[in-house]
Amino acid sequence: MAEIDLSALMQQAQALQTRMKEMQEAASLKTVEAQAGGGMVRVVVDGTLRVRKIEIDAAIVGANDKSMLEDLVLVAVNDGIARAQKMLADEMGKLGPLSALQIPGFGNDGFGNE
Repeated sequence: MAEIDLSALMQQAQALQTRMKEMQEAASLKTVEAQAGGGMVRVVVDGTLRVRKIEIDAAIVGANDKSMLEDLVLVAVNDGIARAQKMLADEMGKLGPLSALQIPGFGNDGFGNE
């Protein structure tokens, strides 16, 4: 039976940790846009799943329909978060065989997808 080289394994783990940190930092600079109501509400979400911007068309505000506005904001924000999670999952795929790991916050773990 071959002996496991713990030193090499630790080096690989450190390299992976460094790569994941770099990937997270790069993802935080990337954004996705989502919209609802034919563009009446638009949101921008970054790779850390943080909502960066919400734009609401003046026409929907002028319609004075509070519940419709709330629904459109909710739809746009949830779509933006889903798109950002997909972006993160695609980035994780670049890590090769380790992409199948269930890592919280990367959209591949089932969390935050209610």
